[in-house]
Amino acid sequence: MAETAATPKNVKFIITRQDDPQSAPYTEEFDLPYRPGMNVISALMEIQRNPVNAKGDATVPVCWESNCLEEVCGACSMVINGKPRQACAALIDNLEQPVRVEPMSTFPVVRDLVIDRTRMFNALKKVKAWIPIDGTYDLGPGPRMAEKKRQWAYELSKCMTCGVCLEACPNVNAKTDFIGPAAISQVRLFNAHPTGEMNVEDRLEALMTDGGIEGCGNSQNCVRACPKGIPLTTSIAEINKQTTKHMFKRWLGV
Repeated sequence: MAETAATPKNVKFIITRQDDPQSAPYTEEFDLPYRPGMNVISALMEIQRNPVNAKGDATVPVCWESNCLEEVCGACSMVINGKPRQACAALIDNLEQPVRVEPMSTFPVVRDLVIDRTRMFNALKKVKAWIPIDGTYDLGPGPRMAEKKRQWAYELSKCMTCGVCLEACPNVNAKTDFIGPAAISQVRLFNAHPTGEMNVEDRLEALMTDGGIEGCGNSQNCVRACPKGIPLTTSIAEINKQTTKHMFKRWLGV
């Protein structure tokens, strides 16, 4: 007689943990009951509800960050089976066992899978990655963008500052001050905006300093890793062209 119920199975997790920024990392294993459609975030939630490791010992719940749970906020970035990605989009059915979960190594670890993204946000500040406005009063609808420009600018605006491209880039590490592909792409976005054009030179000058666009080694890891499919290498090539033109204009006094 055929079995009427599927045999229950467990999912094994090996999670790299760290108690605080100064302590040494270590791994801890967990066995969780499999559920159809479960992802890494739901597994971490299960560990939080019942913090018992694979040995059956009670442990401290794993710390991680998440917000939207639908690959929009970028908060749940971590390294899963050696690949930086969003934990909310990492389905267990698509992952090899055991599932190895680690914090991204490009950023300092705060605790467990929680990282300090200050490096990335400082890079955005450096290049003035925002649209300047005068006050908070109603300025009206503002200038319009040509539809062709708006379409590719929208693709760049999908960046959720998740940090995955920085983790994938071999030139972003503790030994360099390379600004990273995310900030460079945002320079292209805001330089194209009718209001953002006011700060074009400031942004290009920022990218011409140490740690700027010259730090890119053209590995193209960033565009392959980006969860939103942003054309990062196209942006880097365009900004490379813009900074070169700006440099010659500065030399010629134009």
